[in-house]
Amino acid sequence: MEPGRSRLGRDFVARHGETVYNVAGRMQGDHPHTTLTRAGFAQADAMGATLRDLLGPRPKLTMWASTAGRALQTLAVIAEHLELDWHAARTDPRLVEIGMGAWSGRYYRDVIAEAGDFVDRAHGLYTRAPQDGEWYDAIAARVALWLADTDDDPGDRLVIMHGMSSRVLRGVMTGQDVLPGFDAPVAANLPQGSIAMIEHGRETIVHRGTGAGETPT
Repeated sequence: MEPGRSRLGRDFVARHGETVYNVAGRMQGDHPHTTLTRAGFAQADAMGATLRDLLGPRPKLTMWASTAGRALQTLAVIAEHLELDWHAARTDPRLVEIGMGAWSGRYYRDVIAEAGDFVDRAHGLYTRAPQDGEWYDAIAARVALWLADTDDDPGDRLVIMHGMSSRVLRGVMTGQDVLPGFDAPVAANLPQGSIAMIEHGRETIVHRGTGAGETPT
């Protein structure tokens, strides 16, 4: 975040639960809707229980989510634990996952067969994308705009996002250096179903999920 910038409250940045695309080995990216699996719902359940223990019922919490269905499904389960009205949640397309362009929806194995391994294994980040795909500096720009627009939200925030975009958001919020070769600050990878709490630029992992990473193995 910008030096000297004041942000009210704490941010609980969470990854959605496992989806049918994850299990099938398909590229999700900014695909608008892929449903959760039973494991994904269980991960959302665990996140909700953790936040209930931490915040209690009906906390003063602004709920935010990516516009993707998998983020909204995850939020619905968490909101039930917190006794909050899911319909009060706010969505923002600036929180969606990295756009994979023509690769969106394709099987990882088919993309690898066609273009070779496109993952930087040391960082767990995509290293290639079609011309119509998105790069990490663009994610940093859009999440920074979302941050600027939500600095004054009352109370804390719960933000349901995705693997790549949440890593960039967390990197921006904690003031990490730009990662060489990726043109944006990128925080460490967390499994699906995880929650990171960020307060005054410092991050604490309050729940580590049981899901997989975002990239293929």
